[in-house]
Amino acid sequence: MTKGARVGTGAGAERNGSSVPDDEWERFLRESVEGTADAPKEPSARARSVARRLRDEPEPPGWRTYSPGPPPPVVRRERRRLVGPLIAALVLAVVVAVGWFFGPFGGSEAEAPVAAPETGRPTSAPPAESAARPTLDAPFRGSPAARWESGAAGITVPKAEATGWMDAAEVRQALQRSLTFLTETNLDADVLRGARPEKTPKLVNPHQEDVQTFLRTAFREPGPENDPLLLVSRFDTGQAHLVGDEVRTRGRLTYREGKRGALEVSADVTFVYPVVRAEGARDEVVRTVVRRETVMSWDDPAKVVTEPGTFSLLSYRLHVTNGGCGDSTGYFTPPFGEDRPEATTGDEIDPYDRSQELRDGSGDQCDEAVRS
Repeated sequence: MTKGARVGTGAGAERNGSSVPDDEWERFLRESVEGTADAPKEPSARARSVARRLRDEPEPPGWRTYSPGPPPPVVRRERRRLVGPLIAALVLAVVVAVGWFFGPFGGSEAEAPVAAPETGRPTSAPPAESAARPTLDAPFRGSPAARWESGAAGITVPKAEATGWMDAAEVRQALQRSLTFLTETNLDADVLRGARPEKTPKLVNPHQEDVQTFLRTAFREPGPENDPLLLVSRFDTGQAHLVGDEVRTRGRLTYREGKRGALEVSADVTFVYPVVRAEGARDEVVRTVVRRETVMSWDDPAKVVTEPGTFSLLSYRLHVTNGGCGDSTGYFTPPFGEDRPEATTGDEIDPYDRSQELRDGSGDQCDEAVRS
């Protein structure tokens, strides 16, 4: 036995009062017989005390299963939670107040909510807007057009379904070409500045002689019988300039089966053009409002003399306010300042009221707009 070794009276820590494990004692006894063993070292009293305490205490939870209890209350954090909503409410009140104050006097119509697309004839005129006058920065302010879409986006195109001699795809193409006719004659920047439309004659049935004759002569020799404004919107840049590059629109396309199975497309659209003087003081913005009703017939070439991809013009009606009165020059001539007529030969009308159909001959009279 190795000098200095100590041997307990039992095989295990629980039986001999020692903390030496059983397998260590068995190994020591076996090697003692062979003369090769060193006695296992007995832990000190302090070590045994620490081991006993660790054994008796529960094992701490691991980091994956740790579930902290409720945090201690933090007075400053709770104060922030109460103050935050109060500040937000105060800011909202200020924003509303500023919006109410500047609504009639400042801002722009871009801040107004956009009206939903027109899918059917309205039952009444749009409500009155603020009495604010239009400016160069907000040319549509104070009118229903402040909530209308710009350009072709304001013209509702219905879903295409097979109608008459056309299948759904052909109806869709006819609707798009009808929209092209409207956009070139009323929204194209060059045409609005006095140019002649290039695509329009190609879309009209070349065998419709009366319309083709009108298109050939109206731009060359405009007059009461050949007034291009009956189909096309344009301004004399020597008299008036458009404000910006936006034209507000409101309207829709509809279609049905016409005569001999034709696809009959009807357009009812109001166009609003803000303009200023071409020369001199340019702080007065006048809005020329043009409403057009146009009916186009996409005929079956097997039944009507026509060319593929063209339509026959069945009818057109229009109404214009702030477009000028008097002899036709081939251009709209908006009145400014003292140029406004003191008396009119027509009726008082609301140019934004789309609840009624246009009457025949409405473009021949100089009506007075109850709002512009």
